[in-house]
Amino acid sequence: MRVHLYTGSLETVRRSGVGQAVAHQRAMLQSAGVEVTESWQGHADAVHINTVLPDAPLAALRARARGEKVVYYGHSTMQDFRDSFVGSNLLAPLFKRWLCLCYGLGDIVLTPTPYARGILQTYGLPCPVRAMSNGVDTAFFAPDKARGAAFREKYGLSDSQKVVVSAGHFMQRKGIFEFIRLAEALPDVQFYWFGYTQPALVPAPVRHAMEHAPGNLHFPGFVSQAELRDAYCGADLFCFCSHEETEGIVVLEALACGVPVLLRDIPVYEGWLTDGVNVYKAGDDAGFAAKAAGILDGSLPDVTAAGRAVAEARSLPRMGQALCGVYKDLCPA
Repeated sequence: MRVHLYTGSLETVRRSGVGQAVAHQRAMLQSAGVEVTESWQGHADAVHINTVLPDAPLAALRARARGEKVVYYGHSTMQDFRDSFVGSNLLAPLFKRWLCLCYGLGDIVLTPTPYARGILQTYGLPCPVRAMSNGVDTAFFAPDKARGAAFREKYGLSDSQKVVVSAGHFMQRKGIFEFIRLAEALPDVQFYWFGYTQPALVPAPVRHAMEHAPGNLHFPGFVSQAELRDAYCGADLFCFCSHEETEGIVVLEALACGVPVLLRDIPVYEGWLTDGVNVYKAGDDAGFAAKAAGILDGSLPDVTAAGRAVAEARSLPRMGQALCGVYKDLCPA
């Protein structure tokens, strides 16, 4: 089996969850013994496409012309495009039509969760849609006290200082307003939001809220995967207030590192993340503040072992085997 992992325009999305998903696919395929190429030279049994940038449908058409199967990854929906960048709500209906054009060129569309699959099935795509997690590197993202201590030393945090982290683009959909208000509600706790978005793409209300954020909230910018892992390991809580996701790779990373996780109670997590079992969930500002306080002071039970188990079930070797099952269905011998 030979798979072409198409990387055209990858630099544009390398710092996003899509970029991380491409890295995961490479590792998943290699762990399953599949030959991976990033070149058009030679025949491939399947071509993986991960973006909906202008070159992507051209790559799909080229693959079809070469007699190669197209595995299109459905990382985006109209729903998670809303409330993101400047003008996203106005463009959302057009974006949906573009998604349909792109995804419709696939022989199969893989999307991370049953929730995302349900959304894409309403788009009337001509090809089957299957749910398959993006996976997580549970060897790299794992509990490590030494790495957590390195994070705290770098940011001048004492062992007793409570720390809450989050990660993502600067956008309303990611819950940045709620995260800022949570920092205001817990002034004795240090908050860190890791990530970066080009200022021209950040809506004015988000920029204004960030400029007026409380002093206990810090925006270190984009950091490497190693630095982000250290932050997970050194934090007392990972809080992800996002309103809409297709899965949430950072959630899997945090779970794998054994940090308590607090999420917004939204449909994408139904069936695999349960409040009080492997994560905690909240629905509004008061809920986030109460759950965060309970996790930080230890009054809520520790569910991190069950959270780690969720991540292990989605490890890259396991997902690599699942992906091989897709190939067997798509490219029968």
